[in-house]
Parts: sequence; C-alpha cells; structure tokens
Amino acid sequence: MFLYWRRAYKNSKTLFRNIAVFSSITLALCSVTTAQPVWHFDCAGKQSAAQEKPLSAATIYKSPSRPVSASDTFPAFGFDLGTSPTSFASSSCSSVQPFFFSIAVPDGNYQVTLTLGGPAASTTTVRAESRRLFINQMEVAAEKSRRVTFNVNVRSAAISALGSAPPSKVALKLREIGALDWDEKLTLEFNGDHPSVRSISIQPIDHVPTLYLASDSTVVDQDKEPWAAWGQMLPVFFGPRLSIANEAESGETIRSFVGEHRLAKILSTIRPGDYLMIQFGHNDQKPGNGYVPAATDFKTYLLQYITEARAHGATPILVTPMNRRNFDADGKIVQTLGDYPAAMREVAEQQKLALIDLNAMSKTLFETMGETGTLHAFVHYPANTFPGQTEELKDNTHFNSYGAYELARAIVQNIRDQKLPLARYLRLPIPPFDASHPDAFADWELPPSPSVSAVTPYGR
Repeated sequence: MFLYWRRAYKNSKTLFRNIAVFSSITLALCSVTTAQPVWHFDCAGKQSAAQEKPLSAATIYKSPSRPVSASDTFPAFGFDLGTSPTSFASSSCSSVQPFFFSIAVPDGNYQVTLTLGGPAASTTTVRAESRRLFINQMEVAAEKSRRVTFNVNVRSAAISALGSAPPSKVALKLREIGALDWDEKLTLEFNGDHPSVRSISIQPIDHVPTLYLASDSTVVDQDKEPWAAWGQMLPVFFGPRLSIANEAESGETIRSFVGEHRLAKILSTIRPGDYLMIQFGHNDQKPGNGYVPAATDFKTYLLQYITEARAHGATPILVTPMNRRNFDADGKIVQTLGDYPAAMREVAEQQKLALIDLNAMSKTLFETMGETGTLHAFVHYPANTFPGQTEELKDNTHFNSYGAYELARAIVQNIRDQKLPLARYLRLPIPPFDASHPDAFADWELPPSPSVSAVTPYGR
C-alpha cells in the first residue's frame, strides 16, 4: 500500500527547493496597509502584545458562536481537524505527522508569514484550505529557521450586495457543504518529514490583485487524495504580490456556473487590476439537460464572462480544456472535447484576449508520457491502494497530484512564453518546462494530505 507516495523525488526536490528559497520574500517587497490587524501566533509560548498569542497543546480551534467579522479584535484560532503538533520544544511546533491550524476570518485575501524550523532537521510542505499548494518540501536544518510569505483567499457561500436583487449565496453542492474552501476559517496544513513551524502571522490585505479561476473538476481544489487539479497547484508558483481565488467546482458547465451563482460570487468581489481565468468544456458536451452547444450557447456564455470581467476592470484569460486519457492505436491522443477548444480559440482571437492552449499542450504532454506513463498522472490505482478503497480506481479525466502539477507547470510556462502580465507575479527562478520533456514520475513526490476518498468527483 501507498507505494505511490514512497517514490524517490530527487529531481523534483531540487525544483521545489529552488522555488522555496525564493518564497521568503519579505513584507517590505509587498507593503501592507498599516490599518489592518496582524494576528501573530508564537510557538515559543510568549505573548508580548494584544495581537500576539502563544501556541500550546491546549490551543484547539473552536468554531465561533456567531459569524466572524473583520472588526473582531482577535478571532477564534487553534490546531484543528483533530490534529496537533507532537512537540513544542525549542520554540517550535513540530510533529511526526501532518497537523492543521485554523483562524476564523471573513471573506477576503490574507497574507500568511511563517517562520519554519525546529530543534531537529525538518522538511515542511504547506497547503491551505482544500489542499492548495503553497510551499513544498522546504528543508530547514536543525535549530535553524526560514521565513516564507504567501497569500490565501478565503470565501464563504454568502454573496455581498450586487445590483438591485442579488442572489444571497452560492448554491453549493452536497460535497461542498462543510468543505474547507467554504467554511468560516482560514486553514493551514503542515505536512512532510517532521513538519515544524516557529511562528504564524496572518494579516488581511486588500492591495494585491486576485486571479480568479472559473472552471470544473479539472481545476477545482480537490479536497481529498488521490484526486488533484491544476488550480490547486498553481499557488506554489506565485509570490505574495498576487492572490489566487480558485472558484472552480466539480461537474460545472459554463452555464451551470452562472445558474449556481458562482459567477455572481466572483463578480461581487472582482475589481480593477484582477484577472479571470476561464476553462470549460468537459461537462458542457454531455448530452441531456446540461448540454451547452459549442457553436452557439457556449460562445454566448463566454462573451458574458468576458464582458462582465471587463466591466469590472478585470482581465479575462481563456484556457482551452486539457485532453482526456484517450489514445489511438498509434499512441496519439484522441480529441474527445469536440468543438469546445476551437470555440475558445475563436472567441479569444475575436476579443483580442490571451489564450492558454492547454488542450494543445496536454496533447504533447500525454503523448510524451505515453499510454502507460499517463497511468501515473491520472487516477489509476488497484484496489486497496488507499484506506477504504475496495475497488480499482480507473479515471481517464481526473488527475492525481503528479498529473495536476505537470499541467500547472505547462500553464506557468505558457504565461512566461507569452509574457502575460501575470508573469510579473511568479516566484523566480522557476526552471523552464517543456511538455515534451515532463518531470519523470519516478523522481517526483508530494506528501499526501491525510484525507482520502475513493469517490469520483462530479464530471467525467
């Protein structure tokens, strides 16, 4: 069991280390409005100011009895989800297993600054909310410290006033109710080989642009292993001058995203200088009531998204949907997405928009991996690979962390190749990526999150 998680990661470790070294960009590079509170949590057990709190084994998160507000002096906070560090020695919260920390906050962007390290050598991976990757395998020597800074977007289902008769909230699916992406708090996951943190600082920010993602299960923050999507991998490549709001959800079409008020949720907070990245097509093509014709309704809805984003001063970016794992007898990818990629290309050209052609890049990527190699990128596992998984997982649409990460790398490289404005917010240096020479699966690993599910996400 779990042979997948024990594979070597020499080459990837070097890549992650290069990215991580530059993650400790100081707050001086991204000055924060002084009026905003800063909540500081110290594993040394000290409290020298009203907004500084010590952390101990007794610091357990308890949900607030009323809705959280930006005016709260000090929100509810503590270790969460039934986990806690196993050691509080030498001014460090350290553990032999993953642990979670949460703080109750309202919707918005938050800058998180961590001082990692502890008495023993540690390798720490940090995710936020529903497994959004921010820091991977940052190595800290014994008794040393390293500081990292990144931004986390927090949201609830409630929608603020928008027009004369706004919808009151997003129509969440059953799987989303209670999920970390939609609750009343910001949650951090500390994972890896002896994860260790000395201090946690969290501050509301409103001065950085936000990149919104509107899409389906191939982009959403998949909250359980072994499922993953490229949207939750994207944050590890961006520094603290940008925040990413992944509003994608499993099973969505370009029409249902509007009908469930997900676009309205984005439009209630998007503002000048922000970005809206749009990828649909996988579910739109399915026959039945949800079908959205590529040549007509799909383009109409695309124009609606584009027009609304521009009306708010934001920049739309179109992303063609990646291919499914479907090969012909010659080892070439079979195009199963109909006219949707072409429709997005046409609209992008007509509207003079940036287009990230993930459909074309994924064809190169998957054909390079081959029919056998792509089994490592998609969710294909024999029965009993994971706890409670009694049947084989065989999914040719959804990815594991390796596949999702490779797609995110392709998107980042395309942003750089086109010299899009988003490139200015990337953490550098990032090694170049060539879809015809992907990272070898045998040399790659990402510490798995504790939550596991054998249930296939909505959408195929």
